Amino acid sequence: QSVDIATNGEMNLNIQHHFGAINTGFNNFFGFDQAATRLGIDYSFNDWFAAGIGRTTLEKTWDGFMKFRLLRQKKDGKMPISLTYFVNMGINGLEVPDSLNSKFSERFSYVHQLILARSFGERLSIQIMPTFIHRNLVDLKVDDNDVFTLGAGTSIYLSKRLNLNLEYHHILSEQTSKDYHDSFSVGIDIKTSGHVFQFFLSNSQGMLEQHFLPKTDGEWFNGDIRIGFNIVRAFTLKQKKYFQE
Repeated sequence: QSVDIATNGEMNLNIQHHFGAINTGFNNFFGFDQAATRLGIDYSFNDWFAAGIGRTTLEKTWDGFMKFRLLRQKKDGKMPISLTYFVNMGINGLEVPDSLNSKFSERFSYVHQLILARSFGERLSIQIMPTFIHRNLVDLKVDDNDVFTLGAGTSIYLSKRLNLNLEYHHILSEQTSKDYHDSFSVGIDIKTSGHVFQFFLSNSQGMLEQHFLPKTDGEWFNGDIRIGFNIVRAFTLKQKKYFQE
């Protein structure tokens, strides 16, 4: 997630792909045989609130989220940062044998994230992302139900249609940090009229925060690198005032 919220009345269709690790070799077509996908849609109800839903193939998870713009950086310096609050809920859709007597509530997971950002002119912006993840059910008793991470990201303006992005999340919770790795990604945004294409490399296969923040098992230096490709298509559903006039 970024600090930004789409323009009032804009709907975004998101198609996300994370492939398998490149080091799985030719037999898995260097990860392309192990694709994970997410389809999502979100809508900005005004300039400070947006919401969306989606479904990812990883754990057949359904998700819903909301974003609230709390502060917006001003050019005159009176407000030096932007601040957005992001919250989501995921529901694991995997089939569970009846013999386990599992409760439906155990399928739920939650994410709370504050996104603090600052732009330095038009060419550089950075953001800090303290995040809390809660999972009602974990794989093992020793696993953390509650996981804290601290993320940082930057976007560098290369041209009118091209941005370079880097993102890193450090796991703060003790047991999770022993079992999994920090998530790191690098990629580019290519902007066209109505579309944004994203290409990136990452050691994470998950797309939802409850997947890639506490459960990244890939190591960059071991070649556990995954190719990612996203498409965002924007639709304007609410006319601008100057069109209405």
